[in-house]
Amino acid sequence: MSLFVASLNSGSNGNCYYIGNQEEAVLIDGGISCREIEKRLKRLELSIKKVKAVFVSHEHGDHIHGVAALAKKHRLPVYITPPTLRNGNLMLREDQTFSFRAYDPVQIGNLTVTAFPKFHDAVDPHSFVVSGNGVQVGIFTDIGVSCAHVIAHFKQCHAAFLEANYDEDMLENGRYPLSLKNRIRGGNGHLSNRQAMELFLEHRPPFMSHLFLAHLSRNNNAPEIVENLFSGLTDQTEIIIASRDKETSLYHIQHTGSPIPVVAKRKVSLKHHQLSLFS
Repeated sequence: MSLFVASLNSGSNGNCYYIGNQEEAVLIDGGISCREIEKRLKRLELSIKKVKAVFVSHEHGDHIHGVAALAKKHRLPVYITPPTLRNGNLMLREDQTFSFRAYDPVQIGNLTVTAFPKFHDAVDPHSFVVSGNGVQVGIFTDIGVSCAHVIAHFKQCHAAFLEANYDEDMLENGRYPLSLKNRIRGGNGHLSNRQAMELFLEHRPPFMSHLFLAHLSRNNNAPEIVENLFSGLTDQTEIIIASRDKETSLYHIQHTGSPIPVVAKRKVSLKHHQLSLFS
């Protein structure tokens, strides 16, 4: 019982994540060009024909740049909320677009993709958990705060892509204008290295085998800083730094524990950074 995962690119220059089984796969976001997605899948010895759908987290260019071309060329369905579709100005055929709602699972072959809302400065942002073969993989990037939504799902994952966007000292002492610094570190921006580490230390499930640290800033972070921070925290979870310039290796995520399903009603609220899963 396993899934295969890889980051094809992760950063403000483009984001795209592959999760699949032996027969089918999905892409979470398509922020690099169709050509680059094809090239990187080929280098990983993965067939684009295995990809059965693209799920879009929000409308920022580093998440949607290649979506329209990819969908058109390979006739892929794109799962996207109506507000994100409108604000992203994506040129997609109507018969290729499918809406999703928070906590309503979408079945793609033997994969299940479940979205949930998050804090980010976009019109209708969502994160995702992809499940199959008894394995759950979370994609937690572009999140301003580790709200109850994020925590509840992180606790269920055998592997996760987790944002570690910036080093707090580098951001504070860097050349960005104050308004941009506040946008990044505000509650609707990105997670810092420290915030990512705290989430991992406080809420990592014992069966989490792989953690991909993702969406590192070029100007306010460095892979060696992140690697040093997470080095030695645990010998039970392999730590991988997702590159902003190339794909990671393909990782085989196996079932190593039984997560408790997250239960929630369809109507959810992000008010005050809290979520009552049963209200």
